[in-house]
Amino acid sequence: MADRDPRDPETGVRDAVERSRSGAPAVGSVVRDRFSSDEIFQRIVAAADEEITSGSRELFFSALAGGFAITVTFMLYVSLTATTGSDSVVRALLYPLGFIYIIIGGYQLYTENTLPPVALTLERLASVPALLRNWTVVLAGNFTGGALGAAALVFGGVISPEAAAVASYLGHTGVGTAWWSLFSKAAFAGFIVAGVVWVEYAAQDTISRLVVVYIAFLAIPLGGLYHSVVSFTEMVYLVLEGDLAVAVGLVEFVLPVLLGNTVGGVVLVTVVNYFQTTEHRISSARFEGVDRQLSLREWLFGGLVGRSYVPIVDTAEGHGNGEDDYRIVVPISNPRTESNLVELACTLATRTDGATVHVVHVVQMPDRTPRGYRVDQRDRIVANSDELLGDIREVAAGFDVDYETSTVVSHRSFEEIFDIAEREHADLVVMGWAEDRLWSKGRAERPLDELTNRLPADVLVFRDRGLDASRILLPVADNVHADLNADVARALRETAGAAVTLLRVAPLPDEREAGEQFLADWAADHDLSDADLVVDDSGDVEGAIVDEAADHSLLLVGATEQGLLSRLVTDSLHVDVVTHFDGSILLAERASPRSIRDRLFGR
Repeated sequence: MADRDPRDPETGVRDAVERSRSGAPAVGSVVRDRFSSDEIFQRIVAAADEEITSGSRELFFSALAGGFAITVTFMLYVSLTATTGSDSVVRALLYPLGFIYIIIGGYQLYTENTLPPVALTLERLASVPALLRNWTVVLAGNFTGGALGAAALVFGGVISPEAAAVASYLGHTGVGTAWWSLFSKAAFAGFIVAGVVWVEYAAQDTISRLVVVYIAFLAIPLGGLYHSVVSFTEMVYLVLEGDLAVAVGLVEFVLPVLLGNTVGGVVLVTVVNYFQTTEHRISSARFEGVDRQLSLREWLFGGLVGRSYVPIVDTAEGHGNGEDDYRIVVPISNPRTESNLVELACTLATRTDGATVHVVHVVQMPDRTPRGYRVDQRDRIVANSDELLGDIREVAAGFDVDYETSTVVSHRSFEEIFDIAEREHADLVVMGWAEDRLWSKGRAERPLDELTNRLPADVLVFRDRGLDASRILLPVADNVHADLNADVARALRETAGAAVTLLRVAPLPDEREAGEQFLADWAADHDLSDADLVVDDSGDVEGAIVDEAADHSLLLVGATEQGLLSRLVTDSLHVDVVTHFDGSILLAERASPRSIRDRLFGR
């Protein structure tokens, strides 16, 4: 329950009643035994975080299960209609069962899905493209599940011939209804379903939610209303029976019902409920929510012009990058074990005047938290994170660099790293690599290959086996990723006194002389002329690195044409040296612009 302002007159009356001389509790709205509209909105926004950040695969299959559950509603309705005749109440008694499965079971349903993501979008905490992506995936899953259910009814012999005749009759009745009438009836159905969601988040126990869901969905058949997923199932049933063309069913039946459900859910409920809450709803739903809103361009175009989502908690302020301001962002998941990562970032920062190291503790929220997160829970998360970051601040304080720390709480830790880098205008991202890496459990709206192939900054991925930079091995290739490793090698040479070895692998023995010349020129161009130069003419790149790395404490490896992060997140980076080398490894990938052709056809 939200904190109450003692200066509020209503609060004073309530407290007076609660402190009555008899000690007996009062009844009604004076005593807060239910959630206020602001608190309901807060719960919806918190739960919407989970929906809007869910991966397309999990959304689709949850919606697929929801669409198939609707088949239960359709089957029971036609079966009871066939056996009870014209008694509209009796035949509708089991109609809500499929919807109960969906809502109580946590499956995705398009009409029920309109409220939470729209609430998040109205607050400009999620973009319009993110909302449309969420709707599209859920609708596709619902329709696929409904189609599979209709096929099971047609070809599985599940319903009796009498029930089959009723199913055909109901489908033809829907198709024969005027377009505007279908739209209007569907709008009322959308109103009912989205209203159920609002009331569901106001309920504090499962029994209350069950009763609300049952009564509300019972009103759809009793009122002769239409639900888009049920209507699609009816349409597919007629198509499979050979009684209807797909195009006719979609345009004359499913489309008006779908539009009506959407308008009823969004306009009649979401917008009305949104404006009945107070202006304090943002601060109750997010930390400093107003400051965290998407820009108008981000809200309209999402990730195409920036970011498409604001995390549950983000305690950092966005940073405008000046000409002489070099920023290194260090996302960490465990402040207790990643001090070496921060030390590495600070070491690199000391070489650049005006550099700032920003350490971000990315807290991965668990999935499926019932009814969202309360503000006091998130307060505790941030307070605990700030305490853990105390040791990190001590590490950074030991270097002559500016440093910042902040906390981000999100369901999608991996994509959050990219958004943080973009928002902070980072020049370099230094992140850890281990079995518990951030991206192993984070969710993302955009495909992982799209994220990793469009880097917002240069990236260093550190496999921490102790930060010993006394002897560095840098295999040299003719690409920008090796150039980034050269920057790292120079920084560690100047700050930690590292001895650097440059390795060049020639494809054939007769190319050894050309390899030596290339390596000497490359060392001179990158201010590493004092490094030891080693040329291997075996043609075996990985074998040469393994042999040479045995005498070194830190290995710098650059990305290949296939990329680095894209291979890490898919566990397809199979390099022998990574397995056999006992020291720490630093993997480098330099951000580079990608053409439209690259984005369409890959690297």
